[in-house]
Amino acid sequence: MYLVLNKPLDVLTSVTDNRGRKTVTDFIPEKFRHQRLYPVGRLDINTSGLVLLTNDGEITNRLTHPKYGHEKEYLAVLDKSLTPEEVQKLEQGIELFDGLTAPARVKRSEDTSIIGYTIVIHEGKKRQVRRMFMALGRTVLRLKRIRMGNLTLGNLPEGAVREVSRTEIVKMLEIKRA
Repeated sequence: MYLVLNKPLDVLTSVTDNRGRKTVTDFIPEKFRHQRLYPVGRLDINTSGLVLLTNDGEITNRLTHPKYGHEKEYLAVLDKSLTPEEVQKLEQGIELFDGLTAPARVKRSEDTSIIGYTIVIHEGKKRQVRRMFMALGRTVLRLKRIRMGNLTLGNLPEGAVREVSRTEIVKMLEIKRA
């Protein structure tokens, strides 16, 4: 079973929480609750967007293990625009306390009402995208994962869930980084 959730802010990417906070499993429709679905990867509580929920351990491993290098794309809204030199630094890799990041792909958002950038990474270090921008002196005001592999959020409303076929998941695994 595979479900895509558009995770809202202030929701934990966890199955349970001993402090009573909302988790991604709270959004699973009743008809799927017997499946014992688990989130693939993590989004911090201040990040919204695409979370895959599944009961397929093999797929979870393939999507989360760094050796497979599946792309994750985010839309980041920043406090200030990036300079061309800063974009180049992101595209070459940023030195963080836990090492140099792999090169990212960065593109200015077409939405001119925000200072937004899409950033594509294939690693999954803790709070990596936020830390990459912080290393450049930028503050991320909003962060949303919009794609994993070829699986996109599209216009799925926040808090909504859609079922994904195994065929879509298999296609997602076949995508190679550009």
